[in-house]
Amino acid sequence: MSDTKTQLLPLLPLTQGVVLPQMVVTIALETDEAKRAGAAAADAGDRIVLVPRIDGRFARVGTIAAVESAGDLPNGTRALVIRGVARGRVGTGELGAHGALHVQVEQLEETEPTGRARELAREYRAVVETILEHRGARRIADVLAGVEDPGQLADTAAYSPELTMDQRVELLETIDVETRLELVLGWMREALADLELKDKIRNNVTDGLDKQQRELLLRRQLDEIRKELGEGDDDVVAEYRAKLADKELPDAVRLAVDKEFDRLERMGQQNPEQAWVRNWLDAVVDLPWGEYAHESDDIPDARRVLDADHEGLGDVKDRILEFLAVRVLRRERGLGAVSGRGSGAILALVGPPGVGKTSLGESVARALGRPFVRVAVGGVRDEAEIRGHRRTYVGARPGRIVRALTEAKAMNPVVLIDEIDKLQSGGWSGDPASALLEVLDPAQNHTFRDHYLELDLDLSDVLFLATANVLETIPGPLLDRMEIVSLDGYTEDEKVSIAKHHLFPRQREKAGLRDDELDVTDAAFHALVNGWTREAGVRGLERQLGKIARKSVRKVAGHEATSVVVDEPDLKEYVGRPRFRQDDASRAPIPGLATGLAVTGAGGDVLTIEVTAMDGEPGLQVTGQLGDVMSESAQIALSFVRSNANELGVLPGAFEHRKFHLHVPSGAIPKDGPSAGITMTTALASLVTGRPVKPNVGMTGEVTLQGRVLPIGGLKQKLLAAHRAGLTDVVIPIDNEPDLDDVPEEVRELLHVHPVRDVREVLAIALT
Repeated sequence: MSDTKTQLLPLLPLTQGVVLPQMVVTIALETDEAKRAGAAAADAGDRIVLVPRIDGRFARVGTIAAVESAGDLPNGTRALVIRGVARGRVGTGELGAHGALHVQVEQLEETEPTGRARELAREYRAVVETILEHRGARRIADVLAGVEDPGQLADTAAYSPELTMDQRVELLETIDVETRLELVLGWMREALADLELKDKIRNNVTDGLDKQQRELLLRRQLDEIRKELGEGDDDVVAEYRAKLADKELPDAVRLAVDKEFDRLERMGQQNPEQAWVRNWLDAVVDLPWGEYAHESDDIPDARRVLDADHEGLGDVKDRILEFLAVRVLRRERGLGAVSGRGSGAILALVGPPGVGKTSLGESVARALGRPFVRVAVGGVRDEAEIRGHRRTYVGARPGRIVRALTEAKAMNPVVLIDEIDKLQSGGWSGDPASALLEVLDPAQNHTFRDHYLELDLDLSDVLFLATANVLETIPGPLLDRMEIVSLDGYTEDEKVSIAKHHLFPRQREKAGLRDDELDVTDAAFHALVNGWTREAGVRGLERQLGKIARKSVRKVAGHEATSVVVDEPDLKEYVGRPRFRQDDASRAPIPGLATGLAVTGAGGDVLTIEVTAMDGEPGLQVTGQLGDVMSESAQIALSFVRSNANELGVLPGAFEHRKFHLHVPSGAIPKDGPSAGITMTTALASLVTGRPVKPNVGMTGEVTLQGRVLPIGGLKQKLLAAHRAGLTDVVIPIDNEPDLDDVPEEVRELLHVHPVRDVREVLAIALT
């Protein structure tokens, strides 16, 4: 060593790498210690010492470096571009400018290389070039050719990915050039030996694969020889061909199947794709290509089937019979399918739970003589459930529509898409509602394409039925492709008839009783309908009949009686106390109390609205989980009553320093809609005039600030609910008067319906 000199420089610790002389690197100043050292370097003539820190200690030797430039990285972190100048032995330290650690550094200069060092350098260069050839990095070897100094050549070992942090620090601390070359030469020889071993293993594996491929080819040739000699195993492809021989495959499907046959024939037994191809062929074979169920032409017989299975529902039955009649007539006259695209009939049965929407689909299939398949889509959120999965996915299979055809074993079944209003649209897995558009569109479903099969399927001969509780949650484009048939609920007489002819025999059979062992009188049926089950459908009624059947079984099985007859007085023993009464106390003639009619997901319902007033700051408070529309209706009602106080006969001082509170009971249930407008107005007018609302009057309609009564929807369901609740007078908007034709005649006869144009007419009818 010669020309040594000592200088005081700021110290920048290195924790993840080593910088050697002649290296140019960019260092991000991420820690406070590094930032202080970077700031102090400017005061030290842009000089700094880089010292590796491992296992909590600093190396004995660091690298004296020059700061070439400084700046900010894209993320805002301060960084320095540094060039290594020389090795330096680190001495004592002290805190200096900017709070950085400054150390005494003795710069170490290298002596002239000896002949031994030059010989080691040539050997080292040869080993490194061999390593780079193994890695396919000849251009890096060309760069090394320009490094002549043995010491600098030894320092290039720091770029090798094989060296650990400890080895790089050892390289930095080795001052003697000859010793340094011997050190890195040993490391590179070890790396070369490791690479040669890996290459040998790789070549052996490749040779093994080539051998397996050769054996596979020979085995395939052997299989062909055995086939020619008649000694081969069962031909899988021949088996599939035999299964498809009698099926009327379309030309495009036949071409696709033949293509898969060719793939299967070229595959070996060990090929994993063979299972995928066979699964696909199984799905194609299972489809009923060209198979159609014989459809009934007897329209009167179809009507008898529908009448035997369901009471009422005249509109639905008429639509089904119209569909059947068109098919029969066109077939008799040789006109073929409607517009060349099948029937084009997509019926949506919409109504509250328990009115028989799903069971009606089975009756339709039986009336037409077609197989019936139910596809439940409630809660489905994956588009692949409808269209199928791509064949590239593990566990892929056809969608529900294809599986429905396979289950029906015919191309013209009745497919019931149940709970279509409960589809879960959107999300990363696609939109099943959008996927159903192609299925339910008569103009498109003759070329429906399942993602798994990737074949065009003709669904035009399928009769699709859909069921839903409410229309509002069905996506608009989907709703546009369906014909809506409303099932609004049953009258009392219809419920009794359904109970006698359908529900009661079924429950009696489920309980294991014979016809002569249990009977229920007509009076008991009527009492059950009125006192225990005030609903649009008959599901609750069937549950009560199930209770009667089970308790009767206890008596018969316990030999308490040989037969049981249940009359009206016996109902309390079998089903408990009545849940409803005709003289409902909530409709007592009290000022501020009015009865409205509403439609919910469970059908029509009676809605009681209460209003009270108290001293306080003027205003209106609404409670009962009302939506925006009902809250606005309450504000409109208050504004109308206040603006027409003199005309309505409002009591003096009714609005002076008084706060009004409007409440709709059953506060746990969210409510919204405009049809409570006249009910709220009537309740407010009743309170401020002191005139109670007649307890037998119900009403429905939207109100404006001028007092006009606007039309509403769901009139039939609301009038059925009024009938079930025992109301005798119902006020409706005059624009809804034509909708009375949809209401059963026996209900119209029992209800006195008042069509009105103005809310003043409502008050004249409703208030005492």
